[in-house]
Amino acid sequence: MKIASISEMRDMDRRAVEAYGIPELLLMENAGHAAYFVLAQALGGVERRRFTVLCGSGNNGGDGFVVARKLASNGASVTVALAGKRAKVAGISKTNLDILDRCGIPVREVRSAAEIRSDLAHSDAVIDALLGTGIRSEVRGHYREIIEAVNALSMPVMSLDIPSGIHGDTGCIMGCAVRADWTVTFGLPKLGNLLLPGGTYGGRLFVSTISFPPEMTEAPALKTAVNLPPALPARDPAGHKGSFGDVLFIAGAAAYFGAPYLCSMAMLKAGGGYARLAAPAPMVPFLAAKGTEVVYAPQEATAEGTIAESNREGLLTLAENRDMVVLGPGLSLNAETRRLVRELAASVSVPLLLDGDGITAACEDLDCIRSRTAPTVLTPHPGEMARLTGRSTAEVQGDRVGIVRVTAADLGAVVVLKGARSLIGFADGQIFVNLTGNDGMATAGSGDVLCGAIAAMVGLGMTPESAVCKGVFLHGLAGDLAADDVGRDGMSAEDLLRHLPAALSMDREGLLPESLRERYAGGVRI
Repeated sequence: MKIASISEMRDMDRRAVEAYGIPELLLMENAGHAAYFVLAQALGGVERRRFTVLCGSGNNGGDGFVVARKLASNGASVTVALAGKRAKVAGISKTNLDILDRCGIPVREVRSAAEIRSDLAHSDAVIDALLGTGIRSEVRGHYREIIEAVNALSMPVMSLDIPSGIHGDTGCIMGCAVRADWTVTFGLPKLGNLLLPGGTYGGRLFVSTISFPPEMTEAPALKTAVNLPPALPARDPAGHKGSFGDVLFIAGAAAYFGAPYLCSMAMLKAGGGYARLAAPAPMVPFLAAKGTEVVYAPQEATAEGTIAESNREGLLTLAENRDMVVLGPGLSLNAETRRLVRELAASVSVPLLLDGDGITAACEDLDCIRSRTAPTVLTPHPGEMARLTGRSTAEVQGDRVGIVRVTAADLGAVVVLKGARSLIGFADGQIFVNLTGNDGMATAGSGDVLCGAIAAMVGLGMTPESAVCKGVFLHGLAGDLAADDVGRDGMSAEDLLRHLPAALSMDREGLLPESLRERYAGGVRI
C-alpha cells in the first residue's frame, strides 16, 4: 500500500476534482460515510446510542459534520461541539455545517473542556474531528484541554484521518494527541498514521480511498509505501550449502565477541548456506566454540586486538565471488581498522553491506561509498545516520523519511534507518516503511542479526534491493514472535536468532495470523 505525505494528499484531492470531475463535496461525504460505517460495525449499530462529535473549523471538522448527520439519521443521539469559530468554517465544511443546521442538529461552539465534560462522560463513543493533518505547531489552549479530557475518559474514541495532535508527515506528537481506538484515514495512509510515536495513537487503522481511482492511489509518482516485500524464490530441493548463499562477514574486535557471532549465525538461521567469518585470529577459538557452523578466516590482529590493515589483499581475495560481504559489526574504532574499512569499501567488487563501526569509519570519507559500482547497503541507527549526514540525531528523528531519501540518493546506496519502524530508502527516491518489529528489539546485538538476515536473502536468490526489504521484514517478524514467546522486557538478540527460522517459515508458507497480516499491511482497506 502506498503512503502519502500531506502535500501529496492535497495534490490528490485537487486532481480528483480537476482531472476526474469528482465533486469535493462528494469526497467529504464519502469520508464521513466510511467513518460512520466503521463506527457502526465496531459498536454493532448506533441506534439509541449517544455520541459526541468534536469538530474543528477546517475540513477535518467538515468530515465530522458528515459523521454527525449519518449518526443522527440512523437513530443516534448526537452532540456536536465546535472547538473552532463558526465564522471560520468555510467551503464544503460550511456546506455540511449548514446542512446540520437545517436538519435541526445543534452545533455548539465551545471554548473549554468544562463545557463538554458532561457530554463526553455520558457518550457511548467520541468522534475526534478536531485538527486532522493540518497541524504544524504545538496544541495549546482549549484544544489541548479537550484532547486531555478525551484521553482521561474510558469510552471508545474514533479519529478521522489522523488523531488530533499528531504531525501528519513525521508522526511527532505536537504537545499532546488523542489516543484513539480506531482511525479511519482517507485516500491513503499518511506518514503520521504509521511512523512512531504517532502510529501507536491511532488504534486499529482503516483506509478508505473515498472513490479515488486506482491510478491515483497506486501512482508511480508516490514514492513511499508499506514494506511488503516479494516472495522468496523457491528453495531448490536438490541444492547444497553453496546454492543458498556464500557470504563473507568481516567483523569483530577484542572487546566485541557478540557482533561477529550474531551476524554470521543469523545468516544461517535465516536460511543461508555458507557463512564465512573473518575475525581477529585471537578471537577465533572463542567464537568457534559457540558458532560451530561458521567457517572462520583468522586475521592478523593489531595491538588492540582489531583486524589489521595488513589483511587488505587477503580479504579482497576472500571477498571475490561471494554473494555479499558484510563489513563492520563490532570492528571497533581503531584508526588502522577504520582505514582498512574505507579501503575495502572502495574496492570490494560484490554487493556490500556496511553496518555499525563500518559506517562510522566510512563517514570519514564517503567517497569510498559513492565510488562503488556494485550494490551497497547501509544499516545505520539514528546516531550513525547523524554522522553520515552531518545532522544532529534530533534532526534525523524529526525528518526520518526526508533524510533517508536524500542520503540514499547522495550515496547511491540502499539505506536502512533502523528503529521500531525502520525505513528503507533506495537511490531512486523510493521509501519503504517497515511495520514488523517492536520496542523489545531495542537491545544489543539486534542490528547484527539484521545484517545476517539481509545477507541470507541475497544468498537465497533475491536482488540486493528486495533482499533488504525481505531481511528487514523477517527480522521484525522474528522480533514479534519472540515478544509473544518471551515478552518484550528482557528480549535478547539470541531470542531473535532463535525465532528467525519460524519467521522465515511463516512468511514462505503464508501462515501469518490475520491480526499480524493486517498490521503489517498498514491498515484495513474499506
